[in-house]
Amino acid sequence: MEVGFRTDKGKHRKNNEDACFVIPKDNVYILCDGVGGNNSGEVASRKTVSGIAEYVSENPLDKVKTFRTVKTYFDNCLQKINYEILKESKSSVENRGMATTLVLTYFRGQRLYAMNVGDSRAYVLRNGKLKQITEDHTYVNSLVKAGVITEEEAVDHENRNMITRAVGADYGVQPDFFTGIVRAGDIVMMCSDGLYDEVPEDKIIELLSQDKSMSDIASDLVDTANKNGGADNITTIVLKVTDEDLDK
Repeated sequence: MEVGFRTDKGKHRKNNEDACFVIPKDNVYILCDGVGGNNSGEVASRKTVSGIAEYVSENPLDKVKTFRTVKTYFDNCLQKINYEILKESKSSVENRGMATTLVLTYFRGQRLYAMNVGDSRAYVLRNGKLKQITEDHTYVNSLVKAGVITEEEAVDHENRNMITRAVGADYGVQPDFFTGIVRAGDIVMMCSDGLYDEVPEDKIIELLSQDKSMSDIASDLVDTANKNGGADNITTIVLKVTDEDLDK
């Protein structure tokens, strides 16, 4: 797997409440976008990425092979972390109400598994076409699904960033799980809303299609988001699937 990642506080935020973590030896990649007053969103996002990394280290993935067992594995992990964040949120005045989005990907041979809570996303670029493989947990997306507003109206809706699910928001967190087959040459991009809100899809495709390292592409994506406004924290992880990955 060719890996690149970058995070930036953007042009208008005082601190960075996004967090990401890559675990190449286990093919696990994690990205979070914290929410909450003061610095509490930053606490929630960092606790989530570090908690998942610790769980993966202590619970080897070797025997977790089917979609059902992978789903159970990461669901158990997330429920544990969700409880810890919620517990700290309720016991600490300064961290009251903290929570975070999450998008996680895990690769085993030809199969990609993805899990998300909130509006951080995962995409796959294949043959010049970009497909979003996660679904936003937002108020506006629920309106689109119900047919109340169109996708075009959702873009500029005043509540477009209001999320309906988050890690640490309630005692029972409900992640969505997805799985699919990847091919050599596919590029998986994970990102927070600070990127896709600023960079149009056609520009994302152009940047992901460059003949550059994944690290350079990640930097180009973040730089472009900043040039286009940088209104929020910006984080991305970009992953290029190789022939060697498919043989594992």
